Amino acid sequence: MLAVVGLATSSLALGGVAYADEIKMVGVITHIEISGKDAKTATATLKDNKSEKQVDITVNDSLTLDKFKDHRIVEGDEIKCRYEVKGGKNVSAYFRKTAGC
Repeated sequence: MLAVVGLATSSLALGGVAYADEIKMVGVITHIEISGKDAKTATATLKDNKSEKQVDITVNDSLTLDKFKDHRIVEGDEIKCRYEVKGGKNVSAYFRKTAGC
């Protein structure tokens, strides 16, 4: 019984590590740049609501890219996002409008 409790506790502790590197922020989009002909990536610049710093976020997921293309997400929208720093870039893990979309 103790082994099961210990295993469950260690699993929960290690599960939290995956999110330790993610950074959360809410900000307003100031610029969107869709890259390349195939449009498999985009860079959205957000102005962080707390620090007022400009942060470039690389977006790779097709759902968000489609929202950029058909203008469901545009400059001026407030976004809630989570991102990880990978290879010197801020790569989006979650990118949604705060009011829903």
